[in-house]
Amino acid sequence: MAKEEKDRYSSSSLVRGLEILRLFRAEQPTLSLVEIAGQLGISRTAPFRLLFTLQSLGYLKQNEDTKRYELTPKVLELGFAYLNTLQITEVARPFLEQLRDETGGSSHIGILDDTAVVFVAVQQARGPSTVSVSVGSRLPAHATAVGKILLAFQPREQWEELLLLSDLQSYTKDTKTMMTSILKELDIVRRQGYSVSSGEFEVGIRSVSAPIFDESGRAVAAVSVAAHESLLPMERVEQYVLPAICESAEKLSAFYGYRQPQRRV
Repeated sequence: MAKEEKDRYSSSSLVRGLEILRLFRAEQPTLSLVEIAGQLGISRTAPFRLLFTLQSLGYLKQNEDTKRYELTPKVLELGFAYLNTLQITEVARPFLEQLRDETGGSSHIGILDDTAVVFVAVQQARGPSTVSVSVGSRLPAHATAVGKILLAFQPREQWEELLLLSDLQSYTKDTKTMMTSILKELDIVRRQGYSVSSGEFEVGIRSVSAPIFDESGRAVAAVSVAAHESLLPMERVEQYVLPAICESAEKLSAFYGYRQPQRRV
């Protein structure tokens, strides 16, 4: 389409409205009518109707005392609407690659599907790997770090219901199959905010996982790293791998609109 034709179909009011929203940033969180007009290079009467419209739609508010405008949290909806159209696999790829390269293990994103974990994104460890998880793999939630973290952040009243639907099969001598012991572990996992599984699904394999929350605070997925226990000894997990996993989970959660509650002093 030629530029002249594009200009003919372009809405100047919409363009101006978006330009106004883009003026607000960290170094100038509030603006007056005069400042907005000056930065747009137009007369001060021109943006008044646009500011009134943006106010009525809830994207701007005006301080009654100073008469200065500022953004409202509603503008975040514009970003979230876009982010929600992205596949988590696209968003998570650079985080998974970094975790793989820094830890030496395979990195994954998993989601809960009833009593199983489905892996939707995988970055295999470089070189020979003892972890055989691919996109689409389904593993039992009760025997995996990803599954336990996702179960733990479901509503507590659903824990027993979900576990009763599972056959709680034993895969190794370390697999927990007793309801009471699993419920106790889920409570610990929920309080500490991460999960570590050692040889519960496959002998010799250790995995570490942390939850990814959406804007409503719901755990929608989990990020994990898995490798042989010799590559992920507990000392290294505690000192290095866990902080890296939790940082990635926090960044992915923030990307999807989650805001951590403020701690009371």
